[in-house]
Amino acid sequence: MIFFNLLMEQLPLISFITVVRNGEKVLEGTIKSVISQTYPAREYILVDGDSKDGTINIIKKYKKYINNWISEPDKSHFDAMNKGLKLATGKYVWFINAGDQIYDKYTVQKIFKKAKNADVYFGETALINLKGDKIGMWWRKNPKELTWRKMDKGMVVCHQSFIIRKSLAGKFNLTYPISSDIDWIIRGLKKSKKIINTNLILSKYLTGGLSEQKTIQMFLDCYKIYFKHIGVMRTLANHFPVALYLLGYKFFKLRF
Repeated sequence: MIFFNLLMEQLPLISFITVVRNGEKVLEGTIKSVISQTYPAREYILVDGDSKDGTINIIKKYKKYINNWISEPDKSHFDAMNKGLKLATGKYVWFINAGDQIYDKYTVQKIFKKAKNADVYFGETALINLKGDKIGMWWRKNPKELTWRKMDKGMVVCHQSFIIRKSLAGKFNLTYPISSDIDWIIRGLKKSKKIINTNLILSKYLTGGLSEQKTIQMFLDCYKIYFKHIGVMRTLANHFPVALYLLGYKFFKLRF
């Protein structure tokens, strides 16, 4: 027991945060992927948006594995994610929202073996369907080195495979209802110095989310974000190749 306590003190605490609303069909897989991690220094926070289905029953089923959870109405899923950030006490935060999963039970253990004391760890993302079957990979391969400027051509890394030091993680901007995670990642990268490519698949992303359902709003959000961080001319210059990337992935499953 003494050895275990000493080990825990040396390992960085990671806060897993899951937000959910009416997610009874997908939440259990997410929870299992978090609580099965072999890495011991972790906490699990779950934020429910006042679900009306069986979500609360699933949360209560796994209550002993959840360090903190709340259920109340929220303004949006990014509002719920801000609530999760406020509750988190770990050195690092990782959002694994309802339907998404950590890639395998050894993932976190592998991450911290890659490097210590980084500001950001990132990796690849697999795509899954409702059955949990892998159907492909994220539309772009990760860059070997990630900086905020690499985000000028789109979401080169998604937040499901992005782990950041909590002290560098700002709040999500609620004025971007669909794509606030892009703005959040860019702001986090601007403040980060040690950014580690794990060269691992870190997560499984459930397709069919809000950004896919509201494509026009997603693009409007993205352009506002890029205009702010990158500038109008550079954003417009990048518009055509980004469109080609998306079309190539959508119709031919090409990854660039």
